[in-house]
Amino acid sequence: MTSSTWDVVLPDESATGRLAMDLAMMLSPGDMVALSGDLGAGKTTLARALIREIAGDARLEVPSPTFTLVQMYDLPRGRLVHADFYRIESTDEIEEIGWSEMADGAFVLVEWPDRARGLLEPDRLDISISMVPGAAPTVRRMRLVGHGRLGVALARMRATRRLIDMSSFGPARRRHLQGDASSRAYERLTLGERTAILMNAPRQPDGPPVRDGRPYSAIAHLAEDVTPFVALARGLKQRGFSAPAIHAADLQEGLLVLEDFGLDGVVEGTPPAPIVERYEAAVDVLAALHALDLPHRLPVGPRVDYTLPRYDLEAMLIEVELLLDWYRPHRGAPALPDAARAQFRRLWTAALQGSLAQKPVWVLRDYHSPNLMWLPAREGLARVGLLDFQDALMGPPAYDVVSLTQDARIDVPEKLELELLARYVGRRRSEPAFSVPSFLASYAIMGAQRSSKILGIFARLNRRDGKPHYLRHIPRIWRHLERSLAFPDLAELKAWYDIHVPPPPAEAAAGGAVPTR
Repeated sequence: MTSSTWDVVLPDESATGRLAMDLAMMLSPGDMVALSGDLGAGKTTLARALIREIAGDARLEVPSPTFTLVQMYDLPRGRLVHADFYRIESTDEIEEIGWSEMADGAFVLVEWPDRARGLLEPDRLDISISMVPGAAPTVRRMRLVGHGRLGVALARMRATRRLIDMSSFGPARRRHLQGDASSRAYERLTLGERTAILMNAPRQPDGPPVRDGRPYSAIAHLAEDVTPFVALARGLKQRGFSAPAIHAADLQEGLLVLEDFGLDGVVEGTPPAPIVERYEAAVDVLAALHALDLPHRLPVGPRVDYTLPRYDLEAMLIEVELLLDWYRPHRGAPALPDAARAQFRRLWTAALQGSLAQKPVWVLRDYHSPNLMWLPAREGLARVGLLDFQDALMGPPAYDVVSLTQDARIDVPEKLELELLARYVGRRRSEPAFSVPSFLASYAIMGAQRSSKILGIFARLNRRDGKPHYLRHIPRIWRHLERSLAFPDLAELKAWYDIHVPPPPAEAAAGGAVPTR
C-alpha cells in the first residue's frame, strides 16, 4: 500500500490553523483522519480548526465529543463525523450506535484511534501530535502519515504547500473555486489585498486504448501536464494578449500559482447573457491573434520548448465520434452498424478537408464565456483575460470563433452571433491570404463538428462521471448543430444525422426539463 510521511514543527496555533487549512483543501468526503497524542497534546485543537476549515465557518461551534463519543455536522461540502474513542472499551460500543452508517461517505475525524483499530479505514491519514521538550508551550511536533490514496494526497499537499510558500503567498487564505468539467481544481489565495489562483492539474493516467493501441487523450491531443499552459501563457503575453502571469510553477507536480483576473466575466444576469461590448472585444482578440504568423514551437524555460500538435483529421474524427459512443446511447438509440459508422467517418473526412487545409492558427479550443474574464483597468485587446488554453492546437481559425459565438452553456442571440461573425470577417478580409467564402464554410463545418463533440461529452459527463447538470445544455447544442448542418456543403452529413441521431425529447427542445435517464 502506498504511504508517505511528513514531519512538521508548528510554532503556534496560527501555524496549526494553516496546516488545518491545507488538510481541508486536500480532504474529500469519505476520507478518514486519525489523531493520536497524549492528553493535552492538541488533538481537539487541530480537529476543531480542521472542522471549521471544511465548514468554511471560523465561528462554528465545535464541542469536544469526549462525552458524547460522536459529533456530527451537515456541512456544505458533505457530512462530517468527529469521534473521540478515549472512553470506549470495545468496538462493539461504537457499532451499536451505527458507526458504519454514520461514517460511510463522510469526512471522518477520530481521536484516540488506537482504542478502535478495527474501525480504521486502510486509506486514511494518521496524525500524531506531541509537545517539544524545552520549547515554548505553544510548539507542537506533528507526524503525518498517509496510507493508500491519502498517501498520494499527502505528498501532493506537501508539494502544494511548498509552491505556495515559494510564491510569496505562504500565509494566504485558501478557498476552493468552482471547477470545470476536467480533473483540474482551482483555489483563490488571498493575502491582504493581494490575490492569486492556485491551479492544481495532476498528470492524468492514460485511459484504455480506443484505436490503434492509443487512448482517446493521445489521439485528441489533450494536454498531459501543465507545460502547454505555461508555453501558451507566455506566448500570448509576449504578443500583447492577457494570459495570466505565472508567479510560481511546479511542472512535475502540475501546480501553478497564477495571476488572478478577478470576478468580472463577459456575461451577466440570470440566466447569464452576453455583454455585447465584451463579446465584441473577445472576437477582436481572435481576429488579431489569427492575423499573426504564429509559431508551432514555443519556449517554456531554459532549453525547454513545447510543440503545439496539429488539430489533424484523426483528432477531429475521434472527437466527433463521441456523438456515436455517448450521445446516441444516452438517447436510447440502437447499436450502430459498422457500415453506418464507416460512412459517418467518410462523410466527415470529406467535410473537414477544406478547414484542415487552411493556414493554421493557435486554436485555444475552449474559447467561450467561462474562460473569458473582463479586465477594465487594461486597454484595447488586453481587456479580455484568457483562461483554460492548455489543450491548444494548431488548427482552423473558425474553431474558436464558433466556440465563442455558439457557446454551449449560454444563449448567444442569433443576431449577435451574426454581428460577431461579420465583425471578425471585417477585421480579416483585407489580409491577402484570407478567403471569406472559405472561412464561412469552415465556420459551419467547425460548428457541426464542435456541437457533435459536445453532445457526446455532456452525455459522457452524465453517464460516466455522474454530472447530470450538463444535460440541461443539450437542447441548445442541438439547435447549434441543426443550424450548422443546414449549410449546403453538409447536405449528405445532415441526411446521415437525420437517420441515425435522435434529437432531444420534444419537451427538452422546447425548453422544458431534460430527463437524466
